Amino acid sequence: MLSQDDFARALREAGVRAGDRIDASKRLVQRWESGAIAAPSARYARALEVVTGMPIDSLGFNSPVMARVADDGAGGHDVHPSPEGVAAPGPGPTPQTSPRANYSGVWLSKYEYFSSGRDATFAGVHYVLLLQHGNRLTVRSLPGASSNPDSPLTMDLTVDGSVVTGTWVEQTATDGYYRGARYHGAIQMLVEPTGTRMAGKWIGFGKDMDVNTGPWELRLQDPSTNQATIAKYSRRPE
Repeated sequence: MLSQDDFARALREAGVRAGDRIDASKRLVQRWESGAIAAPSARYARALEVVTGMPIDSLGFNSPVMARVADDGAGGHDVHPSPEGVAAPGPGPTPQTSPRANYSGVWLSKYEYFSSGRDATFAGVHYVLLLQHGNRLTVRSLPGASSNPDSPLTMDLTVDGSVVTGTWVEQTATDGYYRGARYHGAIQMLVEPTGTRMAGKWIGFGKDMDVNTGPWELRLQDPSTNQATIAKYSRRPE
């Protein structure tokens, strides 16, 4: 668990990666925890979601002031007072990509890789939470939701029309076949017209510095990002 100083530092680093100025401090974290600030601004909300891997409406910022999320026109969202609360992401028309304007939700991630040591092809499967801010997509595996126990997966992606491009990182289990090795690489996928499936290829380095590649796909399971949905999919995929 991060200290308040470490959490503030992680927020600042997330802001740098996203091109946002984040002046997070231990004092600010304390004010959030005490409820003195009911709703963070757009750039802080983005950083909070990246660091925690959770949607902003699951982090306790809706009480005592309810809020709704609205596009701020700059690739993010502003939080405004509203009696309606936070609307769950859902399908909507967009002329640039597919019928879904926002890809936030719980997805099933599946990739395939060849193990030279075992001379066979295997699949890595995770339930992941995808959060979208403008054209940026942040993907984090849910707790306990991988086919290989204790193998958290993260992806940082950018969507441009129907093309999704970015990077991935997976930390393998310390008691598993790969003994806690950390793998990372690049990925590019295409979004189907329905907006409910992304499919493409990953690329990454193997243990002998060889370049490997294989198929990767994401399939939408639920467009909701509320706590009940997250709890439902925080389990090992069948």
